[in-house]
Amino acid sequence: MELKLVQNKDNKLVFIIRDTTPGFINTLRRVMISDVPTLAVKKVTFTKNNSALFDEMIAHRLGMLALTSDSVSYNLTSKCSCKGEGCTKCQSSMILKAEGPLTVYASDLKFQDTNVKPVYPKTPIIKLLKGQELEFEAAMGLGTGNEHAKFSPCLAFYRGVPQFTVNKKTKVRECIELCNGMLKEKGETVEVADLTKWNEAHEEICENHEITIQNSERDFIFVIESWGKMPPEKIFEKALDVLDEKLDEFSSLLEKAKS
Repeated sequence: MELKLVQNKDNKLVFIIRDTTPGFINTLRRVMISDVPTLAVKKVTFTKNNSALFDEMIAHRLGMLALTSDSVSYNLTSKCSCKGEGCTKCQSSMILKAEGPLTVYASDLKFQDTNVKPVYPKTPIIKLLKGQELEFEAAMGLGTGNEHAKFSPCLAFYRGVPQFTVNKKTKVRECIELCNGMLKEKGETVEVADLTKWNEAHEEICENHEITIQNSERDFIFVIESWGKMPPEKIFEKALDVLDEKLDEFSSLLEKAKS
């Protein structure tokens, strides 16, 4: 297996994995989306709320806030020694006390753990009119996308590296021109100049110019788009750790089944 970095900027990581299988690539994708733990609001206790929104609506907004995640500092609730009761090892809290007229933003929340911050501070939570008050305390903890979508750290997807077969050499030059530099000649065929910008529109141009495209089932372009909770390279590393743990668990269960 070979891994080649293509792009890493603006919470987006693009790389090529060669000499592997669709099964492994899809497993890696699913682990990233569903099994990498991140921090999110789990429970909100309201003291005052005479705003235009019900408690449940505000709680939902708080739950969907993207928060910086440090999965090392906290335990998953299911694996904590408190057995789900909630303690400093598996949860933290934030508070808000506001009175209108004003707009409450994510940056107005006060966090118990100073390492936890909203990824997008200007996210509006609610607009309070004159005389309206909002006061609550929210408990935050680690979770995974299997539990709720709010814990999912990213969008991850992949596709096979495009492989080209030129059926009519006379149409290649025109095809390259119409693709605006996305294609370049390589011997008797063509190849993609920038895989990060290649899309279905370019494929349609190729097909209209007698160039057949077959996506590889051994080499893949993999894209991770982080919501900002953690860097995409950290998501990738954590996904590999989680996958190792699952494989070790499976191996252990298999040994027990044999005995």
